[in-house]
Formats: sequence, C-alpha cells, structure tokens
Amino acid sequence: MAGRVYLVGAGPGDARLITLKGLDCIEKGDVIVYDRLANPSLLRKAKPGAEKIYVGKRTDRHTMKQEDISRLLVDLALAGKTVVRLKGGDPTIFGRGGEEAELLRKHGIPYEIVPGITAAISVPAYAGIPVTHRDLASSVSIITGHESPDKLDLSINWEKVTNATGTLVFMMGVANIGYISKQLIAYGRPPETPVALVRWGTRAEQETLTGTLADIEHKVLDAGFKPPAVIVVGEVVNQREQLLWAESMPLFGKRILVTRSRTQASDLVRGIEELGGEPYEFPVIEISMPRGAALERTDEALSRLETYDWAFFTSVNGVDYFFKHLERLGKDIRALHKARIAAVGPVTLAALRERGIAAEELPGRFQAEGLLEAYGPELVPGQSVLLPRGDLARAWLPEALRDQGLAVTEAVMYETVPAGEKDEELLKLLEKGRIHAVTFTSSSTVTHLLAALSGMGVADPVAALRGAEIACIGPVTAHTAEEAGLRVSILAKEATIPSLIEALCDWKERGASV
Repeated sequence: MAGRVYLVGAGPGDARLITLKGLDCIEKGDVIVYDRLANPSLLRKAKPGAEKIYVGKRTDRHTMKQEDISRLLVDLALAGKTVVRLKGGDPTIFGRGGEEAELLRKHGIPYEIVPGITAAISVPAYAGIPVTHRDLASSVSIITGHESPDKLDLSINWEKVTNATGTLVFMMGVANIGYISKQLIAYGRPPETPVALVRWGTRAEQETLTGTLADIEHKVLDAGFKPPAVIVVGEVVNQREQLLWAESMPLFGKRILVTRSRTQASDLVRGIEELGGEPYEFPVIEISMPRGAALERTDEALSRLETYDWAFFTSVNGVDYFFKHLERLGKDIRALHKARIAAVGPVTLAALRERGIAAEELPGRFQAEGLLEAYGPELVPGQSVLLPRGDLARAWLPEALRDQGLAVTEAVMYETVPAGEKDEELLKLLEKGRIHAVTFTSSSTVTHLLAALSGMGVADPVAALRGAEIACIGPVTAHTAEEAGLRVSILAKEATIPSLIEALCDWKERGASV
C-alpha cells in the first residue's frame, strides 16, 4: 500500500514561522526530504528514527536534480512511507511543488500541499519593508530572478512586468541584479527607483543592502553581497527607515547555543527569541529519576522527613523531583512539618511557592555559600539537615555543614545523564563561526558539551568553541568552564535565566558600540 506525501512549506527561515499543520506533518513523517532553505532546527521535531534526506540546491551546485527529487518522493511513497517534502518558503511559489505533485498524481500517490509563509512577503517585512502600502503600492508582483539573462527574457515580459504593479519582488536574482536593473530602466522604471536586497531574511545572518536601480549593481559587487536574497523594487523600500524593527532588537543577528536539557530550556529559548536572537538548541544533558541503589538511598532519606530540622533546596530541579518522589512514595509535604525550609535563589523560591510552600528566601548571592552567610548563627551542632539535590551537585555545602557539627542527609532527587544527541549541522555552524555565543547554566552542561563534541569526532572541542563567546549563569559554572580551557566573557550578575539573558544583551550592545 502506498504511503502519503506532504509537500510542506517551511517558511522563510525562522523556524517559528512554520505553520501548525506543517509542524504536525514533520512530527509524523517517516522520511523528511529537505532543502537548503529549510531551517535545520525543524528536523529535530521529527519523530525518533525518522530518515532525513538532504536534496538542497545552490546557485552553483545541486545535490540532486529536480527530476530525481520528484522520483525519490514517488519511490519512498510506493514503499509505504509517510514522506514530508520540506521546502523553504511556500512549495508553490518557485518551489517546484507543482511538478512534484504532478508526478505523485500520475503514480496514484495521495498527497497534500501544506502552504508556507513565502519569503517574497515575509523577508521584506523582517527588513521593515511592507510589499504593499496604501500610499505607495496597491499591488505586488513576484518574479523569478534565478534564470540566466537569456532565459529571463523568455520567461518575463519586461514591457508588461516593469510597470504592472507598484512593487516588484524578484526571488533568487542576486547574480542577475545588474541585468534586472538595466531591463527595468529600459522599460520605464526611473533609475532612482529604490531597491533593497535582503539576504537570509528572518535568520541570524539577515543582511539588507539598499540602493537604486542605477547603483544597486555596483553596491552588490562592492559589498560582496551573496545569495540567497530577495530583491524588492519600488517606493515601499523607503519605508524601511520608519518601520525597521527586527534589526533593532537587542539580540538581532546573534545565534546562541542553548545546552540546557530540553525540559528546562524553554525560558532561555523564549527569552532569546523575544529579544530577536536565534536560539540553537543542543541539549547535552537529560534529567531523570535515580535508579538502583541511588533510588534506595533516596527512599530511605525521605522515609524520615519528620526528623529534619532544616531542608535546603538549591535548584528548581531539586524541588520538582522532590515532589515527584513524594507522590511516588504516597507522602506529602506535611511530613516535613518540623523543618525550616530555605531556597537558594528566587527561581527555586518561586518553584516552592507554586506548591504552596512559603520557604525562606536566601538573601544575597544565589549560591550554596550564601546559606552559611545567612544562617550561620542559627545552625546548631546536632541538628539534622536534608539536602534534596542532583547527583552532580558540589560537595562544598554538605561538607561545610558537617564541619559545623550538623547531621547532613544528601538525598539524590535526580540524575544528570548525557543526552546522547548528534548534530552535524551544529558542527558546520561552529566551523563557520556562525554560533556567536554558547550558554552554560551548570557545570554539567560544560563537561557534557565538550564530551558531546568529542563524541561527534571533534579532535579539540575547546578549540572548536573559540569562535563563540562563552556565557555562564554564575561563577561556579564559569570556574568549571575556565578549568576546561574556555574563556568566559559573559557572566550573569545573578544565577538566574533572566540575568543571563540580560548579560547577553549587554554583550551585544557592547559589540554594537565598538
């Protein structure tokens, strides 16, 4: 029985601009056949075991001819696969989607066309250029610019196209910008007509070049401006001066590696996105329940909750898994009635408050060292302390408490294990210097990223990261990074995600002012 093919538009580049239906198709596909302009991060939405086949095209090199791509879709579907043909932009706007659909129909293969946001409209919008404007342009034409000049003359009626609409959008025409400009002038467009080229629109590499029909070719050559780019011709280009928005955002143009576990990364990812940056998720750790003997020791520690005088929570993970263990064991927080409960940092405090626990907030630094500074006089020898924490937590706090004569029980709430993912795209980005900053939110993310790079065949992981700025959430994490040979240049003032994001913005602003 034949499978089904989904011809899916991936949008212009920013992974968030894919449609909900397009994302649903990716998540259920057996095979993802993708091209150069589809954001690689979308591939991570595929289900485990899904096959990924790259068929990208460049101006000077095609990985696979269009006829072969169409045939590949047929063969995969005839083998019973659910196939997702993932294309940049919209599959029916210079995406060859119609040709692929024709061959699928010829072979009796069911298919669906899932429209995407076309780069012809969205890329100019990200550059502050609306393709229509009530006072300037009431219509727009989308024209191929990709063919050689002789073929352009066959496919474009210059006499009619030149003045048919207020705005002209040429797709993939950087190499032909000189010829396009000359033809438009020859057929009636004034030489002073504004022109904009927007390269890699909606991505961290977005770059905009403006000029006029008379001088744009020289500007392109002088700047070494390369494809892929969208060309906009018309008075709407002048709106960029008033409507520029994406390029004005605090983290615009920065691709930032997020190494936190996927279950924890949402706040950091969202914060980067909201400020115009492009987060690149590569979780190097996963958080899970302890197993075997470690779980038995945790159960023993939690079996005597009523005996503890203190409970110190040092992380949100510690809070989350503490309550998971209580639920698993059929207990609730009332068993801890004797203990004073304290939290390290406002985020940990908030996690406890969400569960109805009015814990004491640790003043000052959001580190374990602050506990002794805050409670030193109240820590009495012989008191019993519960430390719900991870398996990789530092030994400093329990040792310091024991030195003061307290009985400390370290209860491992969760284990940190390598995520085990491989990502060839990340290696390419690092090699090309397209990862601008790497974020570390714990010492374990440092050690596991270096181990992950080594596991992917990188001979010198530290050297591979030298092209990026290293951003750490706190001095302990920074110390781990520096001991590993990394140079930390971005350090959060407080050990929180908002503070880390603020530090990233300060770094971007410093670079912009240089």
